[in-house]
Amino acid sequence: MSKHYETAREIYASWGVDTEEAIRRMDEIPLSINCWQLDDLTGFEDFDAQLTGGIQATGNAPGKPRSIEEYFTNLDKMLSLVPGAKHLALHSVYPLTNGVKIPRDELRPEHFAPWIDYAREKGIGLDFNPTYFSHPMLKDGWTLASPDKGIRDFWIQHGIACRKIGESFGKALGETCITNHWIPDGSKDTRVDMLGPRERLIDSLNQIFAEFIDPKYNRDSVEGKVFGLGVESYTVGSHDFYANYVLTTGKAMVCMDIGHYHPTESVADKLSSYLAFNQEIMTHLSRGVRWDSDHVAVVSEEIVAIMQQIKRCNAFDKVHLGLDFFDASIDRIAASVIGSRSVKKCLMTALLEPTERLMKAEAQEDLTRRLALQEEFKMLPAGIVFDEYCERHGVKASNWMGGDLK
Repeated sequence: MSKHYETAREIYASWGVDTEEAIRRMDEIPLSINCWQLDDLTGFEDFDAQLTGGIQATGNAPGKPRSIEEYFTNLDKMLSLVPGAKHLALHSVYPLTNGVKIPRDELRPEHFAPWIDYAREKGIGLDFNPTYFSHPMLKDGWTLASPDKGIRDFWIQHGIACRKIGESFGKALGETCITNHWIPDGSKDTRVDMLGPRERLIDSLNQIFAEFIDPKYNRDSVEGKVFGLGVESYTVGSHDFYANYVLTTGKAMVCMDIGHYHPTESVADKLSSYLAFNQEIMTHLSRGVRWDSDHVAVVSEEIVAIMQQIKRCNAFDKVHLGLDFFDASIDRIAASVIGSRSVKKCLMTALLEPTERLMKAEAQEDLTRRLALQEEFKMLPAGIVFDEYCERHGVKASNWMGGDLK
């Protein structure tokens, strides 16, 4: 225990905050780290594959893995630099099949079994994502909402297969797998028929979710969007669509990607709207710059506010934390480490908030005190507590990149 931490602990104690309790809580809240930051979502299907469906990685920094072996070397390094509870979020394009290419609608749990062994070795959980893009069966930008039944059926089978893979992760590892569904379907220009594709998507999702899977093994989320590349005018799976689907069917939870909203919207504010109806929520934390640009997550007021709302709502058992970004303009390992640690710093900041004092001031309608407390709190030494947290996990603190960083 460093002298800096002892001082920080005393400072927080004067505010009625127990730093040891915050450190303990950190270990109870896993962060799901997206595996695709390390290779620009290339996956293991085809190392020369091109991203389609409105997905793209910008930049060409050196160090992109050229083989599965190189990928795992980079993954090991990244995980060693992120402290505490973790899941690894996989896409379905990361099967380990000894070079045998498996059609996506025929994927099975055994094709991902080596990932279970890896997760056990690292002491982490696994989450999953069907890959409804970058494939010849993505016809004219359509998958589950396609007017072509053959296209829909292919992707429905893919979604069903992915849920079974997620279930296998949960059973083997004893930690619930969240299988997140995002589709690129939509239209570049204004459609005449906006209802038809959404009715088809409802039917496709109902078929995917028809089989009951014990939620202690797998839970599903559906991810909405305002717009995307190539679907600027009409997105089938909009936020309104998925909010209604989730609330009326109870078949999944919403996934809130903070880059998928209009810049004036606050995801922190939206959380309680779902929690009021006892809904679970998956989050994808990133950094949208003017639009859904998937920049590396950083310590920001937006992410801190999200963490604060989860804490104030006592909802860490209902709101799941995940990352979704990929930036090829900087070192890919460092990008993943920076984003992961930054989000964990935001979580630590929220856990160290003197929430009871804020609640008391608000209940007494002492709005001046409430604002003063909020502003004073921003300068408390949360970073020193986070450094202590890193050290206790055997992870380098602020000097993790080596001498150049200091």
